[in-house]
Amino acid sequence: MPNDLPINKAEIRTLIPHSGLMCLLDQVTQWDDRSITCVTNTHRDPANPLRRNGHLSALHAFEYGAQAAAVHGGLHARSVGTTALPGYLAALRDARLHVAHLDDIRSPLQISANRLFGEGSNTVYECRVSAGNRLLANGRITIMQRT
Repeated sequence: MPNDLPINKAEIRTLIPHSGLMCLLDQVTQWDDRSITCVTNTHRDPANPLRRNGHLSALHAFEYGAQAAAVHGGLHARSVGTTALPGYLAALRDARLHVAHLDDIRSPLQISANRLFGEGSNTVYECRVSAGNRLLANGRITIMQRT
């Protein structure tokens, strides 16, 4: 499986439907058949489209996790010569927030998504968002194929 790292934002944009400022991930630093790790600094950007009243809620950590899962699906599909089908975030389970906001975190965010089961656009991932050694949010997301 090709694994040229790091993968930059321009390439990430070819793998997911998010464009412009809604592409929240800056770089893929690791990926394999089951997991992906990404980093970003977009949580501190005042122009982040998810901000409300000057803050980025920690709840949006799961959008970062869903985008990491989407990139993982795109990379996996590309590695076997296909294109990932579009999916959507269908469920969030066992979500835990360990901070109130992301915008005041000074370090880059590290987003990891580990595929627990499923294939293609019907998958369940365990996601973790951290900054350094500090866990900010974790939970499971379900991605379903758009019909």
